[in-house]
Amino acid sequence: MLSKLKNIFKKLVYRMRGTHTTEELIDAGLRVGCNFVPMVGCIIDPAHCHHIVIGDDVTFGPRVHILAHDASLKRHLGYARIANVNIGNRVFIGADTVVMPGVTIGDDAIVGANSTVTRSIPPRTVVAGSPARVICSLDEYLARHREAMKTRPVFGEEYSLRSNPSIARRREMYDRLSDGGNGYIV
Repeated sequence: MLSKLKNIFKKLVYRMRGTHTTEELIDAGLRVGCNFVPMVGCIIDPAHCHHIVIGDDVTFGPRVHILAHDASLKRHLGYARIANVNIGNRVFIGADTVVMPGVTIGDDAIVGANSTVTRSIPPRTVVAGSPARVICSLDEYLARHREAMKTRPVFGEEYSLRSNPSIARRREMYDRLSDGGNGYIV
């Protein structure tokens, strides 16, 4: 009963925001794998979600938009353009990114924040920009950060928000990153 009430409340909150729950989109034809994490404010084209497939272990940062239609032609031709969007497994899409119709994002790709993805992205590739362009391979990106982790601060679970770190720990993290460099957290 509690679960049903939570779902009703969730749907109500989403309605007030003018958005749809992932469950509603799945009912309308969206295909989603396991462990999909859409952060706050994501929009998955509700009218054409049946043209969208999202793989396993995919994360969308805040305010990601996935579009399977482009209405820019509607007033001129009387028709909107539609195309499928396929997002592979273990894909990360950064905050404020827009993925346009007809795009395929390959497995293990990373899309940087505030990108506009207008062309398909090969697997194991890091892209960013508007329009999104290849930055490097996933292997190069991971190697660069593994090397940086040898000299930069690395914070464990006790510092993550899941563990509700104390204000002192939060300040410690800030201070250790005050040189402007990166750190890493579980």
